[in-house]
Amino acid sequence: MQTDEVPAPTPQPPEPDIFWSQADVVLEPEDPRPGSWAGGPSALLVDGVFWLAYRLRRPVGEGRGFANVVARSDDGVHVDPVVAIGKDAFGAESLERPALVHTPDGRWRLYVSCATPGTKHWRVDLVEAGTVAGLATATPRTVLPGSAAAAVKDPVLRHDGDRWHLWASVHPLDDPDATDRMTTEHATSPDGVHWTWQGTALAGTPGSWDARGVRFATVVLDGDRGWALYDGRATAAENWEERTGLAVRDGDGRFAPADGGPLLQSPHAPSGLRYADVVALPDGGARWFYEATRADGAHELRTVLLPG
Repeated sequence: MQTDEVPAPTPQPPEPDIFWSQADVVLEPEDPRPGSWAGGPSALLVDGVFWLAYRLRRPVGEGRGFANVVARSDDGVHVDPVVAIGKDAFGAESLERPALVHTPDGRWRLYVSCATPGTKHWRVDLVEAGTVAGLATATPRTVLPGSAAAAVKDPVLRHDGDRWHLWASVHPLDDPDATDRMTTEHATSPDGVHWTWQGTALAGTPGSWDARGVRFATVVLDGDRGWALYDGRATAAENWEERTGLAVRDGDGRFAPADGGPLLQSPHAPSGLRYADVVALPDGGARWFYEATRADGAHELRTVLLPG
């Protein structure tokens, strides 16, 4: 939750060329080759300071998602890591994108996507502390266990002033060769710990660029004008190289994809641009963070500032 009480940005993401050409690189992967990633950002602005959680990954067979990091930044570009939590702390084979939350009572939460070793199953664990540094020694607890039939990961959380909302990617496990399929499911909670599933928020459109699966990257709660950016892929071959689309909230709390997608993609084949998050600024502008494919096939963490 963003606690500075700044207005939500309107659903007008920048033109794709501006989104790329005017961006800064926040973090490069440790090894410039395919399968090496720095990204999956979750961003907040708290008391004038940017807080950024992200995932670090090595290629399959070399460690995969080995750590979640939380860093602070005064300008949104230059980051100072405060805490890094490795996959062994969760008994996980791999970690994916974290979700960083600052609660209304001032506590810090990190929701971590954890791969169950030797399976296609994912769950979400929570660590909580009074300070960001305290997250390093907090005891994990599972808040979204998934099931034998479904993997759950990549949550996005928001508080509407009354209750918590969560959107997570859910992957059916009925076909072991097709576990990349995904929908975005919506859940609510009075405390951010105990969740009740409310149904599908968004599914892929048959025959479209997002037919194989959709995953929310950010959600802006803005009354009837609420919207989300989401990652989508058309085929299994596009797994890990999703592009970004826009979805608009409808009257019953679900979302519908905007026409003309995808909205954003990397200029470097295979064009992956995903996990885009946005922070509204007090001056009416917005700072965006996202993970994108580079010319060498690795993924880097980037940011772009849009003035108000």
